[in-house]
Amino acid sequence: MYAADLKTKDTPKGGPFCVAGVDGCKAGWIAVFRWLGGDREPEIHVFEQFAELVSSQCSPRKVAVDMPIGLPDKIGRCGRGPEKAVRPLLGMRQSTVFSIPARAAIYCEDYREACSMALAHSSPPKKVSKQAFYLFPKIREIDQLMTPELEERVYEVHPEVAFWRLNGQEPIAVPKKVKGTSYAPGLDARRDLLVQFGYSASFLDQKPSKGAARDDLMDAAVNAVIAERLLHGQAEPFPADYKRDERGLRMAIWA
Repeated sequence: MYAADLKTKDTPKGGPFCVAGVDGCKAGWIAVFRWLGGDREPEIHVFEQFAELVSSQCSPRKVAVDMPIGLPDKIGRCGRGPEKAVRPLLGMRQSTVFSIPARAAIYCEDYREACSMALAHSSPPKKVSKQAFYLFPKIREIDQLMTPELEERVYEVHPEVAFWRLNGQEPIAVPKKVKGTSYAPGLDARRDLLVQFGYSASFLDQKPSKGAARDDLMDAAVNAVIAERLLHGQAEPFPADYKRDERGLRMAIWA
């Protein structure tokens, strides 16, 4: 599906208005706003707090954020449903999908304590990876904000699943990072795909503001395409039969 295919009879009338794709970054949250109903070009914004983005003057109709939403009190053998559902789609990219523990572990600020809490709330017992632990402050930030009502606007996505969707349901062959460092060929491959969805190469090649990297921008940009798909009713959840956590929050990755 290419950019022209996103325009359907279900597109909301009026404008201009925007949708937002969001990724966590060192400065907080980087957002790409895609504007519809006019000629306004995409924009990059960096917010210190996720709540500032949701309540910003741009008032995005849909927000697609790369961060887990919906945290179970217990984790079973297969893990949290969204991660289990999307890993088989991604081939060699499935390592980008981290295992997320139960909510009690997410609220631990010490790694050893988080592992202990994760063990106590999983069957079979499972610790926390360091990669997942580093996400905990941002997961908490969204978890403290989210309500079932806010789900009408805010959705969980994953950039590599988004690229899979836009790439004809095939994972991008090359990684965007190698040994934790940005990998130019992988970023260029993702840029070239995104150019087919309404972005200019110069927009995607620009250096974001301090506290955000090029891979953060690329992820926010692809998430914004999924936000537009959500607006048009074209995105689908993984798993399709998603569950809700004990607070009533939906647990699904959308693409």
